[in-house]
Amino acid sequence: MASEKPLVAVTCTAPVNIAVIKYWGKRDEDLVLPINSSLSVTLHQDQLKTTTTAAISKDFTEDRIWLNGREEDVGQPRLQACLREIRRLARKRRSAGEEDPLPLSLSYKVHIASVNNFPTAAGLASSAAGYACLAYALAQVYGVESDLSEVARRGSGSACRSLYGGFVEWQMGERADGKDSIARQVAPESHWPELRVLILVVSAEKKPMGSTAGMQTSVETSPLLRFRAESVVPARMAEMTRCVWERDFQGFGQLTMKDSNQFHATCLDTFPPISYLSDTSRRIVHLVHRFNAHHGQTKVAYTFDAGPNAVVFTLDDTVPEFVAAVRHCFPPESNGDKFLKGLPVRPAPLSDELRAALDVDPTPGGVKYIIATQVGPGPQTLDDPHAHLLGPDGLPKPAA
Repeated sequence: MASEKPLVAVTCTAPVNIAVIKYWGKRDEDLVLPINSSLSVTLHQDQLKTTTTAAISKDFTEDRIWLNGREEDVGQPRLQACLREIRRLARKRRSAGEEDPLPLSLSYKVHIASVNNFPTAAGLASSAAGYACLAYALAQVYGVESDLSEVARRGSGSACRSLYGGFVEWQMGERADGKDSIARQVAPESHWPELRVLILVVSAEKKPMGSTAGMQTSVETSPLLRFRAESVVPARMAEMTRCVWERDFQGFGQLTMKDSNQFHATCLDTFPPISYLSDTSRRIVHLVHRFNAHHGQTKVAYTFDAGPNAVVFTLDDTVPEFVAAVRHCFPPESNGDKFLKGLPVRPAPLSDELRAALDVDPTPGGVKYIIATQVGPGPQTLDDPHAHLLGPDGLPKPAA
């Protein structure tokens, strides 16, 4: 028999974040507590986002989840950890006597549908956006209003940073229960309007070793990782915060590159060694350093997460020239008009002097495409019911 109100659904979007001081390694696997603090930049959802619909109904007989149109195992431990935590917070709120905004039983099952508008599991922080979006949507559908750092963190550590826009710190915390391991905003997205982000997509393929397995091996075998966490990162966190507050791109860019390099050094210090970078990744590193040397200052800065794709930070007035340099070094093999996605970039010629300074043999097709974006806000709720990914029956809507 159909219920009076078939289901309550909420649809949200959440952003990707890119760490400029990296998180790598956990001191507690179950609670997902990091061995060091980290700091990230939230990217704009106009270019990269996860969209998630969460729906609950007394008619649902089991929890279910669909990712990018395909049903996944709802028993996956990280997903279950998020569901348990959000339901615990909902019960806590109700037992505290607060007015429940949704007169629905906590025993109701949930259906979840989530889509990314960018490659999944390719080192573009899809899990961060995905679990932040999941936590945010579940919180709304179950009427939870507390800090969601722990919910998102239990799914993917870096997801707690995607709960905020702008520049975000994930504090490692000291407590064994992880209650102080939370994300907080360092500066809003409006703080540095000239900052631009270029994602150079080298591969959209799933990376050969996932971050979770890589971290576990590094924690177990890399002395450099422990030294980094204890002796290097604390000072870098303070310095990066200063660079952000003062909008000091020289300092921001150099520290971003140094921290990326050290993160990948810890991967090589892991035994057996882990290498997330490709030959094209290394060519991008050389391109950036030659570009900066030509200008006599840090005009662009790279960072790489656990994958081959480069994230390049720069200021808006440098974007056209650097995009021209990338086109020169990595000529599009086809569909040159689709090489640049996202924010519009005005064409710019490559000077003979810069062309000579780059001194490279072009690698056609090395960079598949560029996504141009900027700093953006945190999760959003979509009020339009047509945006729901689930239909009135609680199943995914057919693809348009």
